[in-house]
Amino acid sequence: MIINEINIDNLIVLKPLDLKDAESIFHAIESNRKFLKNWLPFVDATKTVNDTLAFVKSVVDDVERRQEVFTIWYNNNFAGLIGLKDIDYLNRKIEIGYWLIEKMTGKGIISQSAEKIIDFCFTQLQMNRIQIKCGVGNNKSIAIPKKLGFSFEGIERAGEKHSINYIDLEVYSLLKKEWV
Repeated sequence: MIINEINIDNLIVLKPLDLKDAESIFHAIESNRKFLKNWLPFVDATKTVNDTLAFVKSVVDDVERRQEVFTIWYNNNFAGLIGLKDIDYLNRKIEIGYWLIEKMTGKGIISQSAEKIIDFCFTQLQMNRIQIKCGVGNNKSIAIPKKLGFSFEGIERAGEKHSINYIDLEVYSLLKKEWV
């Protein structure tokens, strides 16, 4: 699946991840390291732009298209990433993940972007189920699936490794028949 640029509104644009994005992503991580590291397991391992470039290459070179990642641009400034992962065409299910740099939070960027991605998943990709996982206690992230009508399914215990610790994840899902 190759998805083109998605205009959310006159300020927010989602662009398919590209190798040229590695530097912007790395600098965003580097300048927001303290803010991001609490909830994103890759932050501690991202030490150089080459670490980010390796991630971008893994997405761009994914011939089976098990993931699709977009850069988020707000008023022409890099804001974060949103992506589709663990794409399961056989069972028609998918997971959405996202993150923003600190100064871009609280503007409705993720909720608007996720809403557009959800609609695309149900209408264009013909998915039946979408899930979002959020670290327990990450209230800003948890607010997104709640706002978009997802149902809380439970806790995935020790679902994500962060440095030397594991964190529990709240699991939310939305079915195609529930999407209005």
